[in-house]
Amino acid sequence: MNNIILGVTGSIAAYKAADLANKLTKEGNSVHVILTRSGAEFITPLTFQSLTKNKVHTDMFADYIPSEIKHISLAQKADLALIAPASANFIAKAAAGIADDMLTTIILAIRNKPIVVCPAMNTAMYENPITQRNINILKDFGFHFVEPREAMLACNCVGKGALADNDIILDRVRKLL
Repeated sequence: MNNIILGVTGSIAAYKAADLANKLTKEGNSVHVILTRSGAEFITPLTFQSLTKNKVHTDMFADYIPSEIKHISLAQKADLALIAPASANFIAKAAAGIADDMLTTIILAIRNKPIVVCPAMNTAMYENPITQRNINILKDFGFHFVEPREAMLACNCVGKGALADNDIILDRVRKLL
């Protein structure tokens, strides 16, 4: 059984992460969802908890256990981290080394394990040179990316920025495990 961190950030595509969590769990993985504050605006922790049978982490300081530093213990147990969907905000913070929430802190604490990032955002945001620079920074650090697809986006624009199909994401995860 693999331990997978599933980071879910603020994007309309957050609902697709529920299907990823469900499929990864049914394949025998232990999936630990880290739901950002923005992600929780799109989908609830209860959805992921019901699918994974694991506590969903939304707050770095919740459920404090003196004998355990949760973001470190989760990072140490992880065989792989998957951020799907990954917002421009998450990508920028990760590229800058900012650790101001549970997800970015865990990402900084993961050592020598694959980190898979699946961007999902408006085309202009995705194609912005700042976002592209941040993606390249993370690639230089060894992060793996699953490119977004071109589709009709939530903003009624057609362009690149839609979350990759879940089957493509799952294939990448399986290969890295």
